[in-house]
Amino acid sequence: MRSLDTRDPATAIYDYTIPATAPWSGFVKRGQVLRIIDVEGQQAVDTLFYRADDFSERYSAQDTLRAQNHAYIGEGTRILSNEGNLMLTVTADSCGAHDTSAGACSCEANTVRFGHHTRYMHACRENFLVEVAKHGMDKRDIVGNINFFMNVPVEPDGKLAIVDGVSRPGDYVELRAEMDVLCVISNCPQINNPCNGFHPTPVRVLIWEGA
Repeated sequence: MRSLDTRDPATAIYDYTIPATAPWSGFVKRGQVLRIIDVEGQQAVDTLFYRADDFSERYSAQDTLRAQNHAYIGEGTRILSNEGNLMLTVTADSCGAHDTSAGACSCEANTVRFGHHTRYMHACRENFLVEVAKHGMDKRDIVGNINFFMNVPVEPDGKLAIVDGVSRPGDYVELRAEMDVLCVISNCPQINNPCNGFHPTPVRVLIWEGA
């Protein structure tokens, strides 16, 4: 689904470009709007959300999918926490392909999927570990994440496939915070499957005050 872009980046209170393969985190206050832009297209953006004043409450893929009865994230999706509370609402989506089932790549998963020669390649889980540590968390706090712009169809046999992304340069997803949240992003460094077009690229995050 391609939404009409009505926001001026010049009016954003925060604007940052996350380099290819890098992590990022930032707080989004209730009522503020977070936009994630796929600058060059076909770039997966692994994302986690935590309640800002209590990190033990965090994004729940299971609760979110069960509540909306749909396998993917898109415009109108209510992002729910492990406490069943509404964290964010997806208010705009120009791409229409966002996964929350395939999880984040890790060194261990790379080894299993692609061979032992990939064991020491950078991965999203390591990005998450670096970023959550800045907020006093550790690997036990990393849960199932959203993969914005990642194309993961369900095959006829029920297996998940990771295929070429459909996002184009400038595609974006926009979320309104329904509580104060910490957003943690890994700009996916994966080069062994087509989730990034085999070439990781930058993404941009902007935050606006609520209307």
